[in-house]
Amino acid sequence: MNANIPPKPIVKKITLFEDKPEIIIETGKLAKQAHGSVVVRMGKTMLLATVVSAKEPRPDVDFLPLQVEYQEKFSSYGRFPGGFFKREGKPSEHEILVARLVDRALRPLFPKDYRNDTFVTVQLISADKEVIPDSLAGLAASSALMASDIPFDGPMAEVRISRINGQFVINPGFDENQHADIDLIVGGTQESIVMVEGEMNEVSEGEMLEAIKTAHEYIKVLCKAQKELEQEVGATEKREYPHEPQDPEFEKFVYDFAQNKIYQIAKSFISDKHKRSDEFDKIKQELIEYVENEMNLGDEEKAEKLLMAENYFHDVLKHVIREMILEEGVRVDGRKLDQVRPIWCEVDYLPSAHGSAIFSRGETMSLTTVTLGSKLDEQVVDEVLIQSRERFVLHYNFPPFATGDARPVRGISRREIGHGNLAHRALKTVIPSEEECPYTIRVVSDILESNGSSSMATVCAGTLALMDAGVKIKKPVSGIAMGLVTDAETGRWAVLTDILGDEDHLGDMDFKVTGTRDGLTACQMDIKIEGLNYEILEKALEQSKKGRLYILDKILETIPAPRDNYKPTAPRIARLEIPSDMIGALIGPGGKVIQKLQNDTNTTVVVDSDDNKGIVTITANEEEGFQKAVDFVKRFSQRPEIGQVYTGIVKEIHQNWAIVEFIPGVTGLLHKSQIDYKYVTDINEYLSVGDEVKVKLIDYNKEKGTVRLSMKALMPRPEGYEEPHEHRRHTSDRRGERRPYNNQSRHGYDQGRSRSNEDHESEQDA
Repeated sequence: MNANIPPKPIVKKITLFEDKPEIIIETGKLAKQAHGSVVVRMGKTMLLATVVSAKEPRPDVDFLPLQVEYQEKFSSYGRFPGGFFKREGKPSEHEILVARLVDRALRPLFPKDYRNDTFVTVQLISADKEVIPDSLAGLAASSALMASDIPFDGPMAEVRISRINGQFVINPGFDENQHADIDLIVGGTQESIVMVEGEMNEVSEGEMLEAIKTAHEYIKVLCKAQKELEQEVGATEKREYPHEPQDPEFEKFVYDFAQNKIYQIAKSFISDKHKRSDEFDKIKQELIEYVENEMNLGDEEKAEKLLMAENYFHDVLKHVIREMILEEGVRVDGRKLDQVRPIWCEVDYLPSAHGSAIFSRGETMSLTTVTLGSKLDEQVVDEVLIQSRERFVLHYNFPPFATGDARPVRGISRREIGHGNLAHRALKTVIPSEEECPYTIRVVSDILESNGSSSMATVCAGTLALMDAGVKIKKPVSGIAMGLVTDAETGRWAVLTDILGDEDHLGDMDFKVTGTRDGLTACQMDIKIEGLNYEILEKALEQSKKGRLYILDKILETIPAPRDNYKPTAPRIARLEIPSDMIGALIGPGGKVIQKLQNDTNTTVVVDSDDNKGIVTITANEEEGFQKAVDFVKRFSQRPEIGQVYTGIVKEIHQNWAIVEFIPGVTGLLHKSQIDYKYVTDINEYLSVGDEVKVKLIDYNKEKGTVRLSMKALMPRPEGYEEPHEHRRHTSDRRGERRPYNNQSRHGYDQGRSRSNEDHESEQDA
């Protein structure tokens, strides 16, 4: 065999639609030293997914140490990365969000006792705007695992489902997706859904459920293809790994020792999570002390039994709390299944902020602020396939003290980025347009306490803070987190409203739902069990709506509508339109005019071009400078119109007339007879170059380029005054001199300096 001939790769082709490119999964060609690798292609979009897992488990961990990375190569779309170094750096927020989508769908499908370090890496190596690559990342990651010997209870696949013009579309392109009113990423196995995340434009619960069901049908096709790929690769036999030791007799001992004690604490309905946790820890400590002191064990066996005791105690705790919910319909804090924890809200808490609010629900609290800025404050988005600017941003912070943890803050975690993105999606639908609210808007949620769904507290606090800031949001938004407890053996299940942290940890589902009174705006769902049926999902959505509307009423009791005006601390802002041919005059040569304007008025002025018009945004903190800048820019929006009054600047002075720039770049003739009702001998006694004067346009002939201005037309007419006799008009003045008039037609007006009729008036008659 020729060593230079590469092995023939194994290729699997999937056709989902007749009118779209087929999806191709290829393995055995690239990255062969990874434990599993595939290239997934759709059209010109290609993703390389690799997976590597350590041969031995990590010691002293009781969870799966899984790390998922997603990276978009700028070379995939023929672009240079920004920045000084011109190379890809740390993951962007977009890449982190895509990695989280993949992680949340993969994690539940690994064996519960698999403790080996596992790394999944998905790279975008070729890009095309016809395909949004995040919809293929989950398929690529799962395919790499299926092609490996790593234990994995897949396959899994993810698809994007959007509703565009009333029709559901799977994996649409960027342009198509701009018009979607439902945009969801749905992950699932052949049997059930495991993950959902996305945004909607006030759709009903039924419409969302229909979208999930439709997506699942295509997920099944992708999972079937992965199973076939696994067979062709010969990866059906997975590696052996050390399983956690089991001892049924000792497990029964732990159950008998702890079950009743745990139940008594649970039934005492301690509302404080730390006190409740301390009481459970006391029982666990009693168990550990009993194993150490009362059981006659050798050192090695004792260490093994202590580890088992920790795990079995957790299982008993989970069993007792779940049984109490399923059998008695009550929860550890004493609430009914559909009951929301106590809520209190407050707005205008921070005197210097442009808007602020506190939202507290149970032991979860968000202090949220709104900051209003200019267009220069917009977030610049520079991704491989997307270059844009965001005028609404939301940031979520979760400091360690929120849960009583004694540890330092080390930057923003992936969880914080994910929770902030969910809240951003929930609120962005109701943010007013730039025409209605010209501000750049930043919402910051600082979580001060946490015991269950701080992201939903962020949504509620964000609504309150926006209304407190005077932002005219279209509708208020609220959010709630739903949980689920099931018993596969008996078929029992219960949906929980407004879950606690314990119920999230011990339950089977975390389903966050946000919306207005008229429909859903965002959702995020993680499922920890297989076989979630649509009856349960429908019940969860129905129950979540009641909870959402209850919370919404509490919000509106605090502040029923956005404030009429912005706070005094907020910057003044105006959005003005000027003709596109006046943009150059406003900016000036080398930006001199606009820079001088900003310096003189202490304002920020931004000029954009849109649909053959200029959009000028003025922002300032001081009213006086703000108004001066507005008045200055308004002059550029004016056109010469007979009868209108203008504020002009004297540019030139001659014997019988002055040249006045009454619109930036447009001048007119002010004859001395139009300065005052009195006879004017010397214009210089009345005017100087650079003077600002109020003038009225009394004659304008665009074809001839004649523009005549008057100051006296704005003065009270003296009693008994008669206009002077006007002589016959001539083509030249008495000095035999034709004086040209330059109207600077580069701004859209005619050239040619014209003489006014008053040049031919008799000085004596005047």
